[in-house]
Order: sequence, then structure tokens, then C-alpha cells
Amino acid sequence: MPELPEVETVRRGLQPVMEGALVTRVEQRRPNLRYPFPTGFAEQLTGRTVTAVARRAKYLTFHFDRDPVLISHLGMSGSFRIENGEDAAVPGTFHHERSKDAAHDHAVFHLRTAGGSSARVVFNDPRRFGFMLFSEASALAEHPMLVGLGVEPTGNTLDGSVLNMLLRDKRAPLKAALMDQRLIAGLGNIYVCEALWRSRLSPRRMAGSIASSKRPSTPRTEALAQAIREVIADAIAAGGSSLRDYQHADGSLGYFQHRFAVYDREGEHCPREGCPGTVSRIVQSGRSTFYCGTCQR
Repeated sequence: MPELPEVETVRRGLQPVMEGALVTRVEQRRPNLRYPFPTGFAEQLTGRTVTAVARRAKYLTFHFDRDPVLISHLGMSGSFRIENGEDAAVPGTFHHERSKDAAHDHAVFHLRTAGGSSARVVFNDPRRFGFMLFSEASALAEHPMLVGLGVEPTGNTLDGSVLNMLLRDKRAPLKAALMDQRLIAGLGNIYVCEALWRSRLSPRRMAGSIASSKRPSTPRTEALAQAIREVIADAIAAGGSSLRDYQHADGSLGYFQHRFAVYDREGEHCPREGCPGTVSRIVQSGRSTFYCGTCQR
């Protein structure tokens, strides 16, 4: 499933084309994805102007000059394709390549951009685990898909003191706690593994063991918060750099996995300078965890 940096690079790729654009026509090519399309899906969006393309955790939200707000999730295989004249691009960088097969194009947004040109934005999803739902703007934070989501791991919102508060009473393994969307929104398996390696923390240790009930933060919560912010920022930057090179994008540029330290590198030498360890793989909560047992404690 695409993780937060992938979704953010999709948002950044869509933003220049969609923001300020008038939706002139919408094609809904099937009745449902993971969930049924909202009643009157095409009719309710036609004639609306896109005011913002935003993101909350792994959800994209499309805001218009009046209700509704469109909430979209990419699921396992979903992507948006921008078609402008003869050019077609799939914004975003993904761990697994995205489909461009028109047989899986399920929703097509015909746009007149802010600059006056015509464009199409196509939602493609072979496995149909993605979805598109509506919400009133005033009730967006209370929508069932968004309510209860934790702090965003981008910017400076997540710091050592916030992480200390979130983890100090947690008896779950550290990795499991970091993937709890009620605590930190949008942080997934790949980047948790990478952040734990950067902060030299074992995914096996209890989450509460790095926090303090007597101090606002600890050196470990500060180091982990910094590592989370940096790994997400680095991954987004890798996606952003590839977007500038898209013509007929094939997913070959800007892939952050070329710089993975531990994820999917079982049996390889730990890349930390001076560490003699080897990357191991264990299963936690049904997900693969990659880490170095020598330098991560």
C-alpha cells in the first residue's frame, strides 16, 4: 500500500493541474470501488472549481468552491494519471509500479485548468481497493475515515515531547506503537523501519521504555522524532525530484527505496559506518520488520 510520502508526492503532482481548475465533466465508469461511489457522484462535481488538493495521513482530499469535499484513498494499486494533450504522467513514486492500463480507469475528471487549457485526471485502480467518498467541509475532521487520526509526522508538529506523551504508557512493541494511526497518522511499515534504524532503536523494545513520566522528553524520543521527520522529508524530496523529470513517467526516477538502509535488505551488512551487524527480518503483527540487532537497541 502506498505510504505517506508516496501519497504526498501524488498530491504535489496533482496540485498544479487541479487547483483553480473547473470540472467540466466527470466520467464514473463503474458503480463501486472498495465502496460504492456516492450517489450523484459525477453530477455533484461537475461545474465545481477545485480550490485545494490536500492530504490527511494517507488520504487525499479535494476541496471545491462549495460542498462536497472528495476524500480519496489509493488502496493497494490506485493511482492518478494526468493527461494533457499527448503527454501522460503518473505523479508519485511507488514501491510497486502503477498501472496505466485503460481497462482499470474507473473515474475520469475533465478539467479546464486555471491557465485555460484542457486536461484529464484519471483514477486507475486494478485491484479496486481504493475509494472515493464525499464529506461536508464543516464535518471533514469527523468523517469516519478521518476521525481519531493522530498527529501528522511531517513538519515540526511531531517532536520529542509529543512522542514522549504518546508513548510513555504504551506496553506494545515500539514498532507497533508507531504504526498505530491513532497516535501518528500515516506512518507505515517501510518508514517506521527506516526511522528506527536512523535513531538506533530496536523495534522489539517496549514503546514506553523510551519515554519518561517525569520529564517532557528523553534523548530517545527526541532522536526518534527527528528520525521520523527526516526520513519522511527525504522520501518526499525523492518523489518531488522525480516529478520534475516526468514526461511519460515509468516510475524509474526518484525512488526512495534505492536508499533504504534496512527495509527489504535481509542478510545484507548494516550500512551504518563501523557497525559489523547484519540486517535481520522478523514478523511483528503480521508485517515484516527489518532492523540491525547490533546497533539498534
